[in-house]
Amino acid sequence: MKITVVGAGAVGATTADNIIRRELAEEVVLLDIKEGVAEGKSLDMYQTAALLGFNTLPVGSTNDYEKTKGSDVVVITSGLPRKPGMTREELIGVNADIVKSVTQNVLKYSPKAILVIVSNPMDTMTYLAFREAGIPKKRIIGMGGALDSARFKTYLALEMGVTPNDIDGMVIGGHGDTTMIPLTRLATYNGIPVSRFLSEDKLAKIAADTMVGGATLTKLIGTSAWYAPGAATAFIVESIVRNQRRIVPCSVYLNGEYGQKDIFMGVPVVIGRNGWEKIINLRLSEKEKAAFAKSAEAVRAMNSVLP
Repeated sequence: MKITVVGAGAVGATTADNIIRRELAEEVVLLDIKEGVAEGKSLDMYQTAALLGFNTLPVGSTNDYEKTKGSDVVVITSGLPRKPGMTREELIGVNADIVKSVTQNVLKYSPKAILVIVSNPMDTMTYLAFREAGIPKKRIIGMGGALDSARFKTYLALEMGVTPNDIDGMVIGGHGDTTMIPLTRLATYNGIPVSRFLSEDKLAKIAADTMVGGATLTKLIGTSAWYAPGAATAFIVESIVRNQRRIVPCSVYLNGEYGQKDIFMGVPVVIGRNGWEKIINLRLSEKEKAAFAKSAEAVRAMNSVLP
């Protein structure tokens, strides 16, 4: 098994580190356009092997895509990160050219790879990668919903004073501050609806906090977050390489599901060895259906400005 992570910034490096520590592949290639960065970070990671006990080999590369040849999974994190006050949508112009070029280059050497897209604005960049790749739709996955759902569970757990490991909940829709839909109605604590423990006002606040979870961190630390995004991406990759068939909210191509066509949006899907296997059709309320349709409109608006 071979995995490539394109982009050795904070998110890409953290993703690679998570993948390596979990020993999800024999070799993990970390590639970046900046001279020496991927090589340096890969060597730094490998120097932890004697301390952590893993056997995965990290390989760094400065823009040499030939080293990625034969990758089973390729994670694309390339692009500029958000700055304080910047929306994901404002990144379209710059990041579109980067994601387009990366997609073409990785598939040149790994035509059978499954692509996991992290670059923002994630739904639009995933749509762009699909348009450029010309590969089956089930081999292209946008990471966003996994991260948003982790943040949702965290906010619920903090409010309830319990561990996030006992919380089940998901976020669907677009991966944006105004487009994601935390499904408070369906969230549970050890199988019990969280509405038994939290008031409607508190649940509404948790949903609102989840929606601006990324912006909150960007404001606090001055750039995009990386620990949770890296862990969320590795979580998806693990379900692929170990064929765990987890149900994970991810941005995938919709062709009539949830009333939408020709668009990538976050919905629960089964993730296995061949990519996403099937879409889980949730029984949404009328209010949730309306929110999903509104989210789709916003994602389409972003897609319309792609070069």
